[in-house]
Amino acid sequence: MKEDGGILVERVQTGVRMEKRLLKVLKAFAEYNDLTLGDLLEGIVLHAFDGKTPFSQGSLNRIKELKRFYGLELDSRASHRLKENETKRRTSR
Repeated sequence: MKEDGGILVERVQTGVRMEKRLLKVLKAFAEYNDLTLGDLLEGIVLHAFDGKTPFSQGSLNRIKELKRFYGLELDSRASHRLKENETKRRTSR
C-alpha cells in the first residue's frame, strides 16, 4: 500500500467484446462521474464480488436515463440469453 492509503496494483490491457448499447451506457456513466471505463468496471466487479450494489439510487436514476437515451432495453434477465448476430459480425470485419 502507498502512504496515501492507495493500493498498488498491476493493470493489464484487455480486449472485451460487449453489447454495443451497454458499452455506450457504461462509457457515458463513467464520463459523467469523471472515471475511466476501467475504473468503473473495477468498482462494479469488486462490489459484485462482495454481494453489494455498486450504485446509489441517484446513480441508478442516471443509468436509467442513459439506457433510455441509448435505447438499451436489456436488464439482468437477459444476461445469459445474449447471442451475437453472426451475420453482422462477419460483415463488420
